[in-house]
Amino acid sequence: MANVKRIYVEKKEDYAVAAKELKQEVKEYLGIKDLEQVRVLIRYDVEGIQEETYKKALATVFSEPPVDYVYEGSFEKKAGDKVFSVQYLPGQFDQRADSAEQCVKLLNESEEPVIRSATTYVLSGDISEEDFARIKEYCINPVDSKETDETIPETLVTKFDEPADVKIFDGFKDMAEAELNELYQSLGLAMTFKDFLHIQNYFKNEEKRDPSVTEIRVLDTYWSDHCRHTTFLTELKNVTFEEGDYKKPIQDTFEQYKKDHETIYKGRDDKFVSLMDIALMAMKKLRAEGKLEDMEVSDEINACSIVVPVEIDHEDGKGPVTEEWLVFFKNETHNHPTEIEPFGGAATCLGGAIRDPLSGRGYVYQAMRVTGAADPTKSLKETLEGKLPQRKIVTGAASGYSSYGNQIGLATGLVDEIYHPNYVAKRLEIGAVMGAAPRKNVIRENSDPDDIIILLGGRTGRDGCGGATGSSKAHNTESIDTCGAEVQKGNAPTERKIQRLFRREEVSRLIKKCNDFGAGGVSVAIGELADGLRVDLDKVPKKYAGLDGTELAISESQERMAIVVDPKDVDKMLGYANEENLEAIPVAVVTESPRLVLSWRGKEIVNISRAFLDTNGAHQETDVTVTMPSKADNYMEKVEVKDSFKETFTETLKDLNVCSKKGLVEMFDSSIGASTVTMPYGGKYQLTPTQTMIAKLPVLDGKCDTVTMMSYGMDPYLTSWSPYHGAEYAVLTSVAKIVAAGGDYKKIRFTFQEYFKRMTEDSRRWGEPMAALLGAYDAQMKFGLPSIGGKDSMSGTFNDIDVPPTLCSFAVDVAKISDVVTPELKKAGDVLVCLPIRKDAYDLPDYDYVLKLYETVTAQMRAGLVKAAYALEGKGIAQAAAKMAFGNKLGVAFEEKEAVSTYFEPAYGDLLLEVDATDVEKVASLGLDYKVAGTVTEKAEFTYGKESVSMEEAIASWTQTLEKVFPTRSGVEDKKIDTGLYDTKEVYICKHKVAKPKVFIPVFPGTNCEYDTMKSFVAAGAETESIVFKNMTEADIKDSVDAFEKAINESQILMFSGGFSAGDEPDGSAKFITSVFRNERIKEAVHRLLQERDGLALGICNGFQALVKLGLVPYGEIKTQKDDSPTLTTNSIGRHISKSVYTKVVTNKSPWLRKATLGGVYAVPASHGEGRFVASKEWIDKLFENGQVATQYVDVNGNPTMDEDFNPNGSYCAIEGITSPDGRVLGKMAHSERRGDGVALNICGDQNQLIFESGVEYFK
Repeated sequence: MANVKRIYVEKKEDYAVAAKELKQEVKEYLGIKDLEQVRVLIRYDVEGIQEETYKKALATVFSEPPVDYVYEGSFEKKAGDKVFSVQYLPGQFDQRADSAEQCVKLLNESEEPVIRSATTYVLSGDISEEDFARIKEYCINPVDSKETDETIPETLVTKFDEPADVKIFDGFKDMAEAELNELYQSLGLAMTFKDFLHIQNYFKNEEKRDPSVTEIRVLDTYWSDHCRHTTFLTELKNVTFEEGDYKKPIQDTFEQYKKDHETIYKGRDDKFVSLMDIALMAMKKLRAEGKLEDMEVSDEINACSIVVPVEIDHEDGKGPVTEEWLVFFKNETHNHPTEIEPFGGAATCLGGAIRDPLSGRGYVYQAMRVTGAADPTKSLKETLEGKLPQRKIVTGAASGYSSYGNQIGLATGLVDEIYHPNYVAKRLEIGAVMGAAPRKNVIRENSDPDDIIILLGGRTGRDGCGGATGSSKAHNTESIDTCGAEVQKGNAPTERKIQRLFRREEVSRLIKKCNDFGAGGVSVAIGELADGLRVDLDKVPKKYAGLDGTELAISESQERMAIVVDPKDVDKMLGYANEENLEAIPVAVVTESPRLVLSWRGKEIVNISRAFLDTNGAHQETDVTVTMPSKADNYMEKVEVKDSFKETFTETLKDLNVCSKKGLVEMFDSSIGASTVTMPYGGKYQLTPTQTMIAKLPVLDGKCDTVTMMSYGMDPYLTSWSPYHGAEYAVLTSVAKIVAAGGDYKKIRFTFQEYFKRMTEDSRRWGEPMAALLGAYDAQMKFGLPSIGGKDSMSGTFNDIDVPPTLCSFAVDVAKISDVVTPELKKAGDVLVCLPIRKDAYDLPDYDYVLKLYETVTAQMRAGLVKAAYALEGKGIAQAAAKMAFGNKLGVAFEEKEAVSTYFEPAYGDLLLEVDATDVEKVASLGLDYKVAGTVTEKAEFTYGKESVSMEEAIASWTQTLEKVFPTRSGVEDKKIDTGLYDTKEVYICKHKVAKPKVFIPVFPGTNCEYDTMKSFVAAGAETESIVFKNMTEADIKDSVDAFEKAINESQILMFSGGFSAGDEPDGSAKFITSVFRNERIKEAVHRLLQERDGLALGICNGFQALVKLGLVPYGEIKTQKDDSPTLTTNSIGRHISKSVYTKVVTNKSPWLRKATLGGVYAVPASHGEGRFVASKEWIDKLFENGQVATQYVDVNGNPTMDEDFNPNGSYCAIEGITSPDGRVLGKMAHSERRGDGVALNICGDQNQLIFESGVEYFK
């Protein structure tokens, strides 16, 4: 037992945010009022390190003295306390334990620490056994975790049983049908029995042998709906349309589709009507008409890609040049995994979405998250048996997706969640991403015999075994208990390494072909790269021993890529991977023979012909009956008007699908990459939500004004009434949002997400997706714009509940920065004008008029007529006007001559524009239908006739609905702060001048701001060097220490950029960085830089956390933190915060601030989870007296504040940044590097503090 040491770490009371949150949830949500106190302790079991390392790790890795208590072996608790501990199930990735092992190993690279973590809960109060069980149930998701006892194990080293050889299904090929069916039923396969008969026929007649278990599992995966879209490829026969009000347009669309089908496939009898064909027909027809010249055609990548000419002014002084770039976009869902394990499911949804363009060598720079859920404000009692509570699903999923995106360094430009009661059947979790790369960097070649396939990235484990097949099945109450292995755990820092690797031109050009490890694992990811392959499963790197051949073949462990390279380039590629601290190993070779062969332990366990694999299973057929919506139930004519305008207005603002989602949206980093053109919320008060995400292309070298836009359109209520109309208006809405943002509709490309109930033999069920796809087809043809990609998910059924018919249209456009129009109202006295679309007799858009409307509006935007614009949807004008008004707190006087209902009726595709009062006549002359909806007023209120709603009342109505689910406030005491400015003439002068200072930017696992930081320093006139710290082996660590020491010795500035050092684990930020910089040689190099060579150091966000925890601020040297040391800890609200903050420069003592204005206020993006600056009153007084407080969070009037709208993390005395005693080391939370031309156009204020320019000028 002495081998294993146990440690408990508990946050001190002022910082115990997680414990306070859980207490509140248990008392309010679970209704257990007698709970008095909750304590949350992190438990570590540690083995394999010496006492000296252990003692050092206690205060630097496992805990932070200013904020944590540490208990060795056991901890004290009160008599009567109830205690339980929770740990991950075996095989689930534990980022906390993994990061702890990495950090401890840095303290002594020759040791091999083994660490396990758990969370221990201590509950005080009069809690019954029944309530104790309910609390446990709430805290433990059995899909990925289990309760564990308090016994300290004798060893942490797991002894895995040697797996048995892969079994052969003896007698399979000759089994009678009844016996075969019995076997089929016992295996829990996603394929149909018809597929199983198809397999028997193949092995009997072609292979003349019995299959292995692995072969059956591989085929089940290969042919799953997830991988091969078997539902979408089912032949649709005997299509009938029921009688009804809208039969004519729906049937006419089908007839038009059939004509186009015959034209495109003339003379071919292998093409049949299917959902897939309807989904693709508009693209094929428009391409045949020459309307899709920009699409990159390749059979390799898993994302849509278009070729875009881009003008870039490189830093070579030669002026602008035009280059071809590939722009990628992709939408991905993880509905089933997120439903059963919200955090992991949503995290890997984004991870998977990123890997698709990444496999095409695209750098993914922006993401959108659109989700569907049932009402999360409902009480716990209303949770269906076998389901997690909706509140737990929506909050867990948001945490998972945001955690992954924030760690990998991906700006999430738009987040929305749509609520509909039927998403209780299964959640909708969509991640959509944008990527780009210079076209010259991307080689598209076929695999040739003898080419080598390299597996790089993460290791393989049991997580995700059966993910593709699991997401393809229907689910019921019992199945939820058995599908935990189907959920993967994400490891964002590893995927970040792949992004860095593929962004390098010299690497990208070696890759002939690439596939990401999504559904199906090795068998599919490698299996799709060539017709003939021999894969050696013994070479596949494993997370742990004990995996058998089948598991190695189908595991969907995340963050892996398979790349095809020429044999002569293998060593070069492996070398590049090592430079990025990335594991890479050759595992397969391309063969002449078109067969997929997998070997394990030297034996072939899969040997299947490519021709059979490509049949995608047995041919499936079904009849289809399309039911008709009723005109009497027309959702677009439904409007609920209360007794007064005021009541209708405030109730509409409270609607789940109108209300503020700020507490959700701000969990996602929206500014990383320094390319976000419009932040999710704009205006002086950051309260106007944007409808379209816009970003500059991720150009590494030079300036570029090309931007991409992405919007979405969907309304499950409308689609529930009519899937056909719902799809038409989903496409229309996505286009309208692009137009409202300043984009040109003529350049739009679409990608669709279809999500429907599970199909059965009931022909009416098939009518829903067919009607929706016909609606989308009609919209594409009439716009002349194609969908060039998409994702279908056809298993939205739980017991007898089905998800609402869902077709989400994503629209993508390419524009210039100067085209962008932001939605927040600009000036009192302006007029709001509504431009409605026209509809035909069947309540469908009059597309000829819509095209004229959108083209005219775009031309007028370019001419400067339109100051702000919003695309209207299902809830009408008033709520849109309110959202436009909130950002700058300008009022709106609605026109009284319009009926109250006018402001609340559905208005899909209409546009609401802000124009100057003198330009209303110009609007009237455009030949468009229009009505004046209101006037912008200086007074912050909304009026209609004599009725008035104050701005405060409107905002309160809008923000209250989801406040308990996604809080924006945590009850920080709003104390008055009066600290003044520190003005001195004594600024440290550099004695070691250099013409061009060199900046060393170290890169660690989890660093993600290095590109932005490098660009800022280069623009300021510095030279930069960036080195990745490698830690895969003892030798790697020693090499990295050498490289870091040399780089520091050769530099004038040390820069710690932002990110999530090893995932901000173990339970605390920057611990990996501090472990590296406590190395004696590196520490001494830093001290020489600062104490002998007049050097500077800067740390932003995660870099500031590193500086504080190393002691470089406030002490000016590396030293161990004390109990009273100032530090940074978890935000008071207990979650990540991303928004622009107003910060005031309050000292001029630092060289870093010499070009900033003392007392000047700057709008700077912040994005962090641990940014709350905490210190004793003595320390705070001392910092202000010494002029070491650099910057403070301030309100719109420039006053330091504790108001969480402006001081989002609850920092003491509103401190945002501090310096070392002489000012040469600066640490700050807000990202001064995330700025540039055309960045954050909807944010008010000066964004440039000139920090980088000041640092460079100091040396001149």
